[in-house]
Amino acid sequence: MKIHAEALLFDNDGTLVSSLESVHRCWTRWAGEYGITAEEFARVELHGRTAAEIAADLLPADVVPAAVARIEELEVQDVPNGGVRLLPGTRAFLDSLPADRWAVVTSATRRLAEARLEAVGILPKTLVAADDVTRGKPDPEPYLLAARELGVDPARCVVLEDAPAGLRAGRAAGMTTVALTTTHRAHELDADLVVEDLSALSAQVTAVGVEISVRA
Repeated sequence: MKIHAEALLFDNDGTLVSSLESVHRCWTRWAGEYGITAEEFARVELHGRTAAEIAADLLPADVVPAAVARIEELEVQDVPNGGVRLLPGTRAFLDSLPADRWAVVTSATRRLAEARLEAVGILPKTLVAADDVTRGKPDPEPYLLAARELGVDPARCVVLEDAPAGLRAGRAAGMTTVALTTTHRAHELDADLVVEDLSALSAQVTAVGVEISVRA
């Protein structure tokens, strides 16, 4: 299978990097600080959503701004503790792409996203973070903004994601979707193509963009 695109739009956590250990440490501490029980916390979907949305599901509205600032601080401070690592295939795949043909589109704040990306040596030319949009994934706004910043028709973009919310955002933006089974099982992911991780893919730069292929 080959997919042709003018630009590739990558989610970060669970797609390019894994920060599950850091997320678990920080959010567990955060929940304890705000008196949120394990049962309450378990009912909330964390992955692929902004901290503001998660906090709003758990806390009174007047507490949310301070709570969001607190979890950002905890996660940024935890980056040097080794809780962020590159996922298989990330380095080789990104190195094969021109800098102006791809972007990172994340539900994390810009400060946190930049800290995690810098920790593993990824420096995207284009980054869309939670601070840049009014509505986060599964709304298509983040991916549509990335396409606009790259100057590419959304229909000519490919979204690479590990989370159902992000895949819904990509489809709503009219983009081709590729799902990675790094955090969810294949049957939970609705996408045009499902692979294990980026090591399953190769990219060939063409005169009009990028051709993605599944490795044999």
